Formats: sequence, structure tokens, C-alpha cells
Amino acid sequence: MAGETMTSEERLWAAIRLEKPDRVPIDILATGAYGKAVGGTVADFYANEDKARAAIDKVWDYTGGWDLDLGSIPCPNPLAIKLGSVMSMGVKMAFPGLDLPDDYTVQVLEEEILKPEDYDKIAETGWGRFMNEDYVFRLMDTTPEGFAKGLADMAPLFFQAVEMWRKRGVVTLYPLNPFILHPFFRFSLGRSMVKFMEDLYYSPEKVEKALKVVTREMIEQQIAACKALNTKLVFMAEERSCGFFFPLSFFERFWWPYTQEIIDAQWSEGIVTWFHLDQCWDKNIPYFKKLPRGSTILALDGTTDIFAAKEVLRNHLCLAGDVQAALMSIGKPEDVEAYCRKLIDEVGGDGGFILSTGCEMPTAVKLDNWRALVQTGRNYELSKKR
Repeated sequence: MAGETMTSEERLWAAIRLEKPDRVPIDILATGAYGKAVGGTVADFYANEDKARAAIDKVWDYTGGWDLDLGSIPCPNPLAIKLGSVMSMGVKMAFPGLDLPDDYTVQVLEEEILKPEDYDKIAETGWGRFMNEDYVFRLMDTTPEGFAKGLADMAPLFFQAVEMWRKRGVVTLYPLNPFILHPFFRFSLGRSMVKFMEDLYYSPEKVEKALKVVTREMIEQQIAACKALNTKLVFMAEERSCGFFFPLSFFERFWWPYTQEIIDAQWSEGIVTWFHLDQCWDKNIPYFKKLPRGSTILALDGTTDIFAAKEVLRNHLCLAGDVQAALMSIGKPEDVEAYCRKLIDEVGGDGGFILSTGCEMPTAVKLDNWRALVQTGRNYELSKKR
């Protein structure tokens, strides 16, 4: 665009470093939304590589393109994508075209799969070994041979997608670690919400023992992956430990110390953590001020008050978000534009902000709304502020 003076990578890192870029960086997290946006089905993205690539091309050309991509990985094998998702989430999942009608959104099937005795197993062996040798077979109907084939099929997809976006000048943030969830979140999904709450009340020592091991394991894996792939940006998701679900006393005991350990260890290697934080974190936001300046990006989904968060974390941590799914699916382009302008003015006016959807792009997105988000990010600050 006329007036741009930075590459996407320069723009993104300027925002992360709390500097003011030439315009706000734009991030897109989308998977099945591509298929629906161009008149196909959600299943097209997961089951047909050619259709997925064609859909991505069409959306990219129509919207004008973005700076950071979080999930656009075309795949010819839906079972491989399902396996990767099941492993990363640690929960049963149903996919369109496999377990669901073609136009359905991917569904998480939360059940009590993780058992109380598994805390001891995890503390002894670590999460990776526990997952690969035992837990994955509880989550998905596969054999050791099928599991090995699925892993082999997934590996090239990551690098193909990185290359596809590199040619467009886009930064990618795909999971470097197959287990993307914060340790606390993994246990909550695996045990199910109610059972995990019972564990925290009645067996806290068992939970803490496992949390300590998985935290150390995650740190080692993230740092090793960053070194191997020459990157300084990692992804981690959490949506169960915030004040919406737990009193701050539980947050302080079972979540915050492990989080601070992860962030501090990664930051000591110059690695920035992209924190995908769904649900309402209003009560918890002040804690993040304790993290090193510039060490973390908080990606919010619209339930946390991003404007209040900016006041607390201004010039300390970068924020990303938070154009909500409802606005993208049932709003009008002018509504999307107005909200994006408000975000740019009030959250991104002094830097430290990445324009993005709240969580993932909804599969019911209107393509004109997608374009409105991207075009506002690309043009508004340039035309209005300069």
C-alpha cells in the first residue's frame, strides 16, 4: 500500500516492542472459515488441499492481505489435521467431513478422559510420552501405525504453509510444540471442568506435582523448537484459569507461578510468547504487569475489556484483538470498520497493538466483513493519522 515503510515482519515486531509501526499490523486466525467465505463448505478446508489453497488465494486477493497468519495450513488429509488438533488440545474432537456434516464448525467433545491416577503418570513420564504412548489412543480411534502415519503426514504441511505465506511476505505463528495449551488448561480439558475443579479442592498436591513437570517440559520444548527453527515467537493458549471461572486465590496458586516461569524462561532466550486468552480476564489483567516488558502478547477474544486492559498494560505489553465473531458474521462492513477504527485509535494509537479477530474467524463470516477488517487496518491509520 502507498505510504507503507515497513515489511510485515518489521511492522509486527515494532508493535511487539511497543513501538509505533507505519500502520497497525493485522493478524488472521482462520481455518474452516475460508471454505464458507468463498461459497464452499467448512469441510473443504480440511479435506481438499486444492480447494483450501484456492479459497485462501481468493480471500487474500479480495481482502488485500495481512501481516501475521496463525492457522491457514491447507491439508489433503483430514485425519492428519484431526490428529494434530486432538494432540494439541488434548481432548476429543469432531470434524466436518469426517464426524460432522460438511458445513459444521469443528466441535470439542469435552469428557472426563484424563483420570485422577494420570496425574502421577504425567509427573513421572511428562506430557509428551504420556500423550504419545497412552492418551492419544483414548482421544482418537487410531492404532500405533495410524498414529505414526498421521504424524508423518502432518510434518510437511507445516513447512509447506510457512513457505506459502513467506512468498506473500507474511509472518507465520504455527505451533512449534504439538501441545499448545498451557499445562493448567490441558488438565482442565482432559479431566473436564467439574472434575478438575474437584481435583483443585481435594487433591491439590497431585495437580501441582504434575503441573511442575509439564511446565518444565513445555519450557524445554519451546526453547529447543525456537532454536531449531530460528524463530523468537511462540504460541500458547489458555481459557480456563481466569476470574470468570476461579477466584484469584486459585489463579495465584495453580496458574500464575507456572505462567511466570514459562514466560521468564522463554524471555531469557529472547522468545516472545503469544498468549491466546479466551474468556474474561478483567480481574487478572493487572498480574500481567509483573511480566517483563515486551515479553508477551495478550490476544483477547472480546469478553475481556481490551480498552481497560490497555490502560493497565500501556507501554508494557502488546495486545491483540478483538473483533468479535458476532460482528464478523452478522454485522455490516461499516460496523466492522467503525469498531476497527475504535481499536486502532484507543488501543493502538501509541503502538503495542495488533488488529485481529477475537479468537478465530467464525465459519459464518461474511467475506465483505473480512475485507472491512483488513482494509481498515491497512488504510485507516495512514489516512487519518498522517
